[in-house]
Amino acid sequence: MKYIISTDSTADLPESYVKEHGIAVQFLSYAFGDTAYSADTQLEPHDFYERMRSGEMPTTNACIPDEVQQSFEAYLKEGYDILHISFSSGLSASYNNARIAANELAEQYPDRKIVLVDSLCASLGQGLFVHYAVTMKEQGKSLEEVSAWLEENKPHLCHQFTVNDLFHLHRGGRVSKATAIIGTLINVKPVLHVDDEGHLTSVCNVRGRKKALLKLVDLMGEQIEGYKNDIVFISHGDCLEDAEFVAAQVKERFGIQNFLIDYVSPTIGAHSGPGTVALFYLGKNR
Repeated sequence: MKYIISTDSTADLPESYVKEHGIAVQFLSYAFGDTAYSADTQLEPHDFYERMRSGEMPTTNACIPDEVQQSFEAYLKEGYDILHISFSSGLSASYNNARIAANELAEQYPDRKIVLVDSLCASLGQGLFVHYAVTMKEQGKSLEEVSAWLEENKPHLCHQFTVNDLFHLHRGGRVSKATAIIGTLINVKPVLHVDDEGHLTSVCNVRGRKKALLKLVDLMGEQIEGYKNDIVFISHGDCLEDAEFVAAQVKERFGIQNFLIDYVSPTIGAHSGPGTVALFYLGKNR
């Protein structure tokens, strides 16, 4: 039975990748003040981060059930089943909103399948999860086979990231104001990850930006034994040079040759801020 793979814009996949592989994308909107941005009116990523650097603070929203329902229904009408790989339920209501949409459609299309997978992932971690699903689909794997692999392997989709400005984490409730002030004064850079429940949690703190970037690669080295990583994904908050530095370290240390590097999308970047660098791969545990 033919099926479509759907995900959220928080997967941060390049538009060229989305089009090449026929992925449906549910957009999570964001706003600066009273001006909201949709899939058709997005800011260029660099412009988005420049506005954050100038002091503007964006707000974000989960995907809207009615919009997801319309998107799903268009494919159901064409005879497609749907595999939807959602943004982490630990970070957003988007998974629950997609579930609401799917439940509404189940009664109208009893012969069609909508399978939802809570990725417990974010940014290009979610994107890498989708990439594995797309690869298996294009190899001829069924919707059931792909969804079963995703459920089994989501605890092994590792996220390691660092941010450049603790105050964005403070705004999101991840660190206290005192921690943000003191950490900034002594140049502490946090290293965080997305845990088994899909929440952002701290791994450690290091002094200095370069040490934080190298720590991402160190953590990867502790986790990848026994796991095949033909490609590694890296996302960044408008700091491509730092992302490329991490890629070079991964290549040098582990011999991995293939990388997908792209921006952290505004929906996530609103909370992590300019200067975020995130590294994604398969490993023993998150």
